Amino acid sequence: MIADVYIELKDGVADPEGEATLKALRLLGFKRVKKVSTVKVFRIDIESRSKEDAEREIKEMCEKLLANPVIQKYSIVWRE
Repeated sequence: MIADVYIELKDGVADPEGEATLKALRLLGFKRVKKVSTVKVFRIDIESRSKEDAEREIKEMCEKLLANPVIQKYSIVWRE
């Protein structure tokens, strides 16, 4: 089973990299871009007896290592 885990900042948390990228894009003439946010993606290939077990384990990975729960949120998207 393969899952993409998206890690992004929670609403209200400053995103200096996204803001700098937005500024650079506007300087390059891309005036219609309204917002840029950074998102990190981890593709995890996991062996498990069930999708539920795999999802439980990936959530544990996120909470222990992949995401900082104070400032980040995560979502899991399963690949077919």
